[in-house]
Amino acid sequence: MYAIVETGGKQVKVSVGDRIYVERLEGEPESEVTLDKVVFLGGEKTVVGTPYVKGATVTCKLEKQGLAKKIVVYKYKAKANVRRKQGHRQPYTCLVVKSINA
Repeated sequence: MYAIVETGGKQVKVSVGDRIYVERLEGEPESEVTLDKVVFLGGEKTVVGTPYVKGATVTCKLEKQGLAKKIVVYKYKAKANVRRKQGHRQPYTCLVVKSINA
């Protein structure tokens, strides 16, 4: 069985035991997180939500919080001698899927 959940403005396909990286969620490591925006359930019987499947949730264990690798943002304007270099590290949350409740 698998599900497609929406979190952080993105949709992610998950199965039991998967480790997923999503936009930062509040919570402490080793705590439990419930994702209730289930868009699709697949397996023996498929269910498509309108927009979400009623009563379906995905239970995950919050494994860790962190920052992604640094990217360099370089802004440049031609002929104006304007240059700006900036770095950014996007925060993320690592989740391990424990169960899919339909």
